Amino acid sequence: MFRFENLDIWKRAADVALKLFDIADELEVKRKYRFAEQLRGAALSMPNNIAEGSGSTSYKDFIHFLNIARRSTFESANMLMIFDRKSLISRHHLTPLLSELDELCRMITAFARSLRS
Repeated sequence: MFRFENLDIWKRAADVALKLFDIADELEVKRKYRFAEQLRGAALSMPNNIAEGSGSTSYKDFIHFLNIARRSTFESANMLMIFDRKSLISRHHLTPLLSELDELCRMITAFARSLRS
């Protein structure tokens, strides 16, 4: 078993990523392939960087990867807001996803702080 599999932040990031993949699938139906690709990249970056950082041999290095994962939550939120403004996604999807991204961001921040202590 890999270390990251037991981390709640990885589990949450993977769950959010799957929901963002669903939005990307919807964007492809609308022939917005580049938007879908960009969203998938940001979505996958969150659990990927948590997983990669968990393999680090130092907390400092792990925190670096957590910071990248955290920044990917901001990138994902930004894309969702832009897509909403262009009426590419429904507000019905937007609000809960932004809430989940915010919660994930807070979880990553708290976990990184705990590693610094």
